[in-house]
Amino acid sequence: MSKRFTVTIPLIILAIIILFILSLTAANILTGAKSSVLNVESIGIVEIQGMILDSADIIEKIHYVRDDKSVKAVVLRIDSPGGVVGPTQEIYEEVKKLKKLKPVYASMGSIAASGGYYIAAAATKIYANPGTITGSIGVLMKLANFQTLLNKVGIKSIVLKSGEFKDSGSPVRPLSTQDKKILQGVIDSLHGQFVYAVAEGRNLPRDEVNQLADGRIFSGEQALQIKLIDKLGNLQDAVDEAAKAVGIKQKPKLTYPPKPKLSFFDLLVENAWDGISKAIISNKTSTNERFEYSVPFTPSDQSR
Repeated sequence: MSKRFTVTIPLIILAIIILFILSLTAANILTGAKSSVLNVESIGIVEIQGMILDSADIIEKIHYVRDDKSVKAVVLRIDSPGGVVGPTQEIYEEVKKLKKLKPVYASMGSIAASGGYYIAAAATKIYANPGTITGSIGVLMKLANFQTLLNKVGIKSIVLKSGEFKDSGSPVRPLSTQDKKILQGVIDSLHGQFVYAVAEGRNLPRDEVNQLADGRIFSGEQALQIKLIDKLGNLQDAVDEAAKAVGIKQKPKLTYPPKPKLSFFDLLVENAWDGISKAIISNKTSTNERFEYSVPFTPSDQSR
């Protein structure tokens, strides 16, 4: 064995050892950096926009920020005129559950009325802009009757039913006195549930809420005076207070639930189904899902 070859082997071994040590060091640094990024405390943002027709997507977002350990507080960004009773109540209940684990702040956009306010009432604190449209504590049921039109064109509707009131609210026959009494009873029950939710969420006497629960709307400025909200401010103000409440001193990182990745075909199908479902809910003859916590206008109806 030559002297040159003998000297080379130890050098190769030494080089391998050095590379191994450097690799471990680099891995530790990268792992630590990654861990540091993952452990950055953040504020979760859950957006609730438009008519509330279904609760599944919003509840999924709530669960995402609930399960993310880096999210220390959550801000609900609400821009909604309300919607169908069932989904609204489901979201409200999930916000209540979330509040037991993490502080939840509501930030109202241009409108957070009726069902939009119902959800906000479950939050730890509520922020609104001075000109935000909110309130509208009440229940809305929309009915139409086409009987006169059908008679004019010579069309007669024949309905077979299992009980006298199975077609209450049908557009092809007038409402009887008893129909009105039954439907009004359901509306009164749903209205009482709304009042109770607001009284509980806002820690207000039920009688006090009842005086405000006649369907009227309020500006954010008015809502502050009657204790329906806590502070005037925008989304950033709500984020800053949420961060302060959980001890985040630096500018907080914002965590948004990921949006589902959809193909072009999926988007076409989703948009088509969304339009169909809205049409069904708006025009169906069954009254089961036509009770709404909503206002009869949208943010685009208002201007300065």
